[in-house]
Amino acid sequence: MYPAGNLFIPAPHGRIEAILREPRLETGGAPRGVALVLHPHPLHGGTMHNKVVFRAARGLNDAGLVTMRVNFRGVGQSTGAHDYARGGEQEDAALALDYLTANYPQLPVTLAGFSFGARVGLEVGTLDARVRYLVGVGTPVSMKDRDYDFSFLRECRKPLLLVHGERDEFGDVASLRALAAQLPPEARVQVSVIPNAGHFFDDQLVELSRRIRMWAEEMMKAE
Repeated sequence: MYPAGNLFIPAPHGRIEAILREPRLETGGAPRGVALVLHPHPLHGGTMHNKVVFRAARGLNDAGLVTMRVNFRGVGQSTGAHDYARGGEQEDAALALDYLTANYPQLPVTLAGFSFGARVGLEVGTLDARVRYLVGVGTPVSMKDRDYDFSFLRECRKPLLLVHGERDEFGDVASLRALAAQLPPEARVQVSVIPNAGHFFDDQLVELSRRIRMWAEEMMKAE
């Protein structure tokens, strides 16, 4: 169930707007984990209500995880100003993780992000010891701007799912596979390419959600 009204997490710049959703569980069941899902570029209309973000969170919910979607600083009812992934958005993600780990202690943490959210989430998740699993959706590996440097992933030692559209406009599959090949074996990278899909998975959102759910269910079996 959604809470009555959005959740607000205190932040140095004021607050971060979030939506928390518990999974639908069988009677007597308990959540299998928690997940933070981050949205695409704020300057191009990205919010936590983005359809890809919603569907990614749905897949994680269906796998039994509590999910949180947040608006980065300067988006929606979150205060502050966009920081171009130079530290500000990373701080927002860390504060959201603070909330999740404080309220759901002992549960494994997954950090997922779409596009710009993948850029931020994969960095935070690689470096933050609280995060156990990572998901990048539409990871923009072909963007040449310094804000989209993914070299930090060479330090990743955590299971990583990269869901990608075959026709993604911001990251060709060959470049994504080349990046995945640079990661250490401990990352157990799985590249999942959806045929005919573009960056926004317009006609393949159900398939996107299904692939994330299946991967998350497999990861939770090990817990």
